[in-house]
Amino acid sequence: MKRLVAPLALALAAAPLIIPASPAPAQQAQGGLAQVNAYIRGVTTMTADFVQTDRAGQTLSGKLTIRQPGKVRFQYQKGVPLLIVGDGKALTMIDYEVRQVQRWPIGSSPLGALLDPKKDLSRFGKLIQTGDPKVISVQARDPKRPEFGTITMIFQKDPAGPAGLQLYGWVALDSQNNRTTVRLSNQRYGVPVADSAFRWTDPRPKGRAAGG
Repeated sequence: MKRLVAPLALALAAAPLIIPASPAPAQQAQGGLAQVNAYIRGVTTMTADFVQTDRAGQTLSGKLTIRQPGKVRFQYQKGVPLLIVGDGKALTMIDYEVRQVQRWPIGSSPLGALLDPKKDLSRFGKLIQTGDPKVISVQARDPKRPEFGTITMIFQKDPAGPAGLQLYGWVALDSQNNRTTVRLSNQRYGVPVADSAFRWTDPRPKGRAAGG
């Protein structure tokens, strides 16, 4: 199997999304950021199918599971020996093919903007014009820690979703300019999610099963 790039867990990424680069007017931006904040705080659990494409064009699919605050699981398609799990504090990437485990604080990943309901996007995010009144795009970046990268989240207005929004996907860019994109489908909210969804089997020698 073709090896997967190590920055995957930091940059996390599907078919390209079009992200315009111009900021939105102040009044529009304030309302949009408030609505996205309300969405993030309104999500208790979420499951979705995802399609991910890395900068080399390699595409993978799988299932995304989120439970706030901070818990996430990227379960990849059958035959891909890779798992990414967030336990509320750290993101862990487990590569079962080479028996490697890598961990990053969730706050050090672009995904921190999506997985921390306590964060206020108005302090580190900006609304990006999309040209479509039904689409909201928010770019989040910590100006004091540029090494954490940037995430641009794409939402579609949907009365059935939390705060009237549906998370469509995101584009993440790490400090090495590794761009990855995720596109979501079949989103479901408020579904039961067990603690076991965020456990994993440690493939390293000596039975160091830190994740369960």
